[in-house]
Amino acid sequence: MKMHGLGNDFVVVDERGQMPQVDAALARAMADRHRGVGFDQLAVITDSTQGDLHLTFWNSDGSTSAACGNATRCIARLVMDQTGRDSLTIMTDRGTLQAVDAGDGLTSVNMGQPQLAWDEIPLSEQMDTLHLPIDGAPTATGMGNPHCTFFVDDAEAVDLATQGALIEQHPLFPQRTNVQFAHLIGPDHLRMRVWERGVGVTLASGSSSCATAVAAARRGLTGKKVTITLDGGDLVIDWRDDGVWMTGATAYVFDGQWRL
Repeated sequence: MKMHGLGNDFVVVDERGQMPQVDAALARAMADRHRGVGFDQLAVITDSTQGDLHLTFWNSDGSTSAACGNATRCIARLVMDQTGRDSLTIMTDRGTLQAVDAGDGLTSVNMGQPQLAWDEIPLSEQMDTLHLPIDGAPTATGMGNPHCTFFVDDAEAVDLATQGALIEQHPLFPQRTNVQFAHLIGPDHLRMRVWERGVGVTLASGSSSCATAVAAARRGLTGKKVTITLDGGDLVIDWRDDGVWMTGATAYVFDGQWRL
């Protein structure tokens, strides 16, 4: 299945009740936008004894990620539509995530509590995660994957491809990092652009939006509920006592058959 959340696009493979077939080589082949299908992430649905389903995420370079917020919302919407339910328990390598029907075609997912300690994100050494010793003093946040958020005067003016690729490989991030550039455009409203680890420039990113909202709240730039405007559209992020909730639209594009 091909899906997207605000242009952040996915291939979704449903392996429930089947033998596993997806590996790094297959993920890379499918990710090729000229010779394959093309995606930012590949999500694999499998059975779970602890929740309603389990999700595994692959990046376009064949690496894995514990979290992918937009793909989680897309798949939650799919399964809720299939089953007629209005809530789901989804297992991931990030942990247990709750998804609910938010009405008006929108889907909300609780992405869990952010990881704020240096060794949870993780960083390569102990330091203040609110202001990293990198030019621009970005903030580091873990959302099941590492994030580095820069607050700038104008996110549109940043050379995202160059700066994102450079920061992704920064030695402070032993597992590499997602990179965001954001600026405030109104009360509790951020404009954000994202470079995804193992992918590149994307139109949107759910976990990056969560990390940016958490970083903005920690730095006193916003409250804990914000609207984030990405290249592909808007997400609402709400950092509550039980976790970081993300709400937005999803799209189911088409079904396909992959010939091995």
